[in-house]
Amino acid sequence: MSSGGEAAPLLTAVGSGVGAVRVMGNQLVDGAGQRVRLVGVSRSGTEYACVQRWGIFDGRSDAKSVAAMASWGINAVRIPLNEDCWLGINGVPARFGGIAYRRAIQAYVSLLRKAGIVAVLDLHWSAPGRQLATGQQVMPDASHSVRFWRSVASTLRPDRNVIFDLFNEPHDVSWACWRQGCRIPASGGHPAWRAVGMQQLVNAVRRTGATQPVMVGGLAWAGDLSKWVADAPVDPRHQMIASFHVYSFSGCNTEACWNRTVAGVARRVPVVTGELGQNTCNGAFPERYMNWADAHGVSYLAWSWDTWGCPDGLVRSYAGTPSAWGAAFRGHVRSLGGRSTPTR
Repeated sequence: MSSGGEAAPLLTAVGSGVGAVRVMGNQLVDGAGQRVRLVGVSRSGTEYACVQRWGIFDGRSDAKSVAAMASWGINAVRIPLNEDCWLGINGVPARFGGIAYRRAIQAYVSLLRKAGIVAVLDLHWSAPGRQLATGQQVMPDASHSVRFWRSVASTLRPDRNVIFDLFNEPHDVSWACWRQGCRIPASGGHPAWRAVGMQQLVNAVRRTGATQPVMVGGLAWAGDLSKWVADAPVDPRHQMIASFHVYSFSGCNTEACWNRTVAGVARRVPVVTGELGQNTCNGAFPERYMNWADAHGVSYLAWSWDTWGCPDGLVRSYAGTPSAWGAAFRGHVRSLGGRSTPTR
């Protein structure tokens, strides 16, 4: 959150790159030490296409599609990942998993970097044991999630234009479990399993020597940051970001709640809204949140750069033709004019 004075830079020129993104106090800064805020999109598909056995990306992932993203003025893209596909386990076909999947993600990160866009790599779908990762879990699993992050962090360690989003949306566990892990009871015909906590995932990344920032989402599908500061894991690199997800239908969807919880966290560490969306099509709720976030120095990534139609899809084509929601988001980003306007 800005303390006043000259507004902090929001977006670097497309093509110049944000550079080595890192945390300094409660701000994100670039390689030159200049404050930046991330405003971008999620690019869904890499979490599900591979386990559904028909691809790696859902739609185009070439240089032209990245250029279309950049033309909107964004500076970050969140890439949801599947731990089984990255590790090549639990029956994921070789053409969509393991080395093929990892190379595809690396190539996409490289395209984003060349376009001046930060890549946010997110553990989105996971599953314990021999269960195929076909959806979201309540927490990361002891079977594979630590191994996943060791591999991701080792692979991307040289890339300073990357942020690691440790787990998509923790939910239905205690804050103690969120931090240190716990036993998840049997449900839905699946046996009980062991979850690891955010501390174990931070440790997994840091033990590889990777120094990039890590995003840690709160509870209630990343919509609850009420105890985030009190229970946050320890990062020896002091490169931790709080991730907050907000939709028009989520629990903390009012300015009063944002002021009560999110603003307080933003005074301690950078806050990146890892997902921002709605259950309507006109962009009214996201606009209200973006205005609040702009005033408080909070970053946000819209859900999602996909041709899904209303209400989730930002685009009607991967050439960048916006949907109604996409047009509202693009208009807001362009209205920022490359600078944030903190007012509180």
